[in-house]
Amino acid sequence: MRIVVFGTGGAGGFFGAQLARAGEDVTFIARGAHLRAIREHGLVIEAPAGEVVIRNAGATDDPAEVAGADVVLLGVKAWQVADAAQAMRPLIGPGTFVVPLQNGVEAASQLSNALGDAHVVGGLCGTLSWVTGPGRIRSVGTSNNFVKFAELDHQRSDRTELLRLAFERAGINVEIPADIHKSLWDKFLMVTSFGGVGAVARAPIGVIRSLPETRRLLEHCLQEVCALAWARGIALKDTAVADTLTFYDSLPPSGTTSLQRDIADGKPSELESWNGAIVRLARESGVSAPTHDFIYRCLLPQEKRARGDVTFPA
Repeated sequence: MRIVVFGTGGAGGFFGAQLARAGEDVTFIARGAHLRAIREHGLVIEAPAGEVVIRNAGATDDPAEVAGADVVLLGVKAWQVADAAQAMRPLIGPGTFVVPLQNGVEAASQLSNALGDAHVVGGLCGTLSWVTGPGRIRSVGTSNNFVKFAELDHQRSDRTELLRLAFERAGINVEIPADIHKSLWDKFLMVTSFGGVGAVARAPIGVIRSLPETRRLLEHCLQEVCALAWARGIALKDTAVADTLTFYDSLPPSGTTSLQRDIADGKPSELESWNGAIVRLARESGVSAPTHDFIYRCLLPQEKRARGDVTFPA
């Protein structure tokens, strides 16, 4: 398959690197210093076992150079999906399909609105990976890396099976779920609670899960997302809260989410697509989500500052 990674950040860069390392035809869409470093030195993955340098993949900032890709792995931030959908139009041929890897539950519908239903599947991933500098991505907790994708109408397809095989050859834990919508909400449940509490507490998962006070906050957040999902007809398990807490306990103690890293660094984050989306969707569904509402309100000033909407006094 001809695979294009649109947005070579932590997730897109990491999974694209594994595919390229396994011999797949991969091209990275990147820009600026990140693109220059990848072209000159390769894409470097900093992993616990040592550095891996990917030199056998293409890199460009012009989507037209890789027109007619078989599949596009979309690795931009959730708040960039709408703009990315327009920018990737030169990539889209009659048989091209896009796999969104964003955290959240709205990327697939945004892409479908822009590109058409036939060019979009549902997708999600899990990785504790982030950009540490131009051309460099750090990945920790490699045993927890995974990718899931499927047709939005729940039908099996040749194209998703071919992509599944490519990820399998790359040694990535990959799955085509029977219900991709449930899978998206399972991930949404996990990241919004972890990310929101982590950003407010300014602490990694090892600290958050060990303190009774912050562990209880996690539990409240999980309960609210489950109630919202059930109200919207999503078939989350009755054990979803306990299962997610168990997953948190399996993560490396230093683990953080992209949301809390971006907020701590003063960068625009996915707040509106995570905790903000829960608040908005809960209001639409007539469900109460007071803990997420509190988290959203607490983080909103920093988010607006990062986006230049407000200025803090000196």
